[in-house]
Amino acid sequence: MASPPPADSIANLMRFLRNVGMGKSLPSIAHSQDSISHIIRSILSVDLIQPGHIICTLTVNPTVSNFYNTLHGGVVASVSEAMTLACAKSVAGDKELFLGEMTTSYLSAARIDEKVEVEASILRQGRRVIVTSVDFRIKTTKKLLYTSRTTVYIMPVASL
Repeated sequence: MASPPPADSIANLMRFLRNVGMGKSLPSIAHSQDSISHIIRSILSVDLIQPGHIICTLTVNPTVSNFYNTLHGGVVASVSEAMTLACAKSVAGDKELFLGEMTTSYLSAARIDEKVEVEASILRQGRRVIVTSVDFRIKTTKKLLYTSRTTVYIMPVASL
């Protein structure tokens, strides 16, 4: 059995957790229905929509930043999901979709006030499955920051 960590290690960990906001109360606005979707929509603007291909610009602001003043990883995942579903809807029409799996690689970081190009495209489309790619790049340099691969399942309406 491992020995307990030294008291200073525990104190450092507790200080870090407090600094990143653990245990703080949520602001009242966070309790409104669909508040996260409102935040995600507020940072995105559409540049291009084609069947199976969507490009948006994401503006990093303090609302969606983390302790390190970079884009929060949860926001990256949420934007990836939204872009994936929009891209899949652009070819699946009114069919019901659900997210099957998503993997995201965090390669670098986007800083506050950075403009990020978010590009979603379909890698494979079958009768019941759509696989997408979502890439996040710094708009000016095209440096790849994050990349996601997502599988979406198409449900027949009768199965819901």
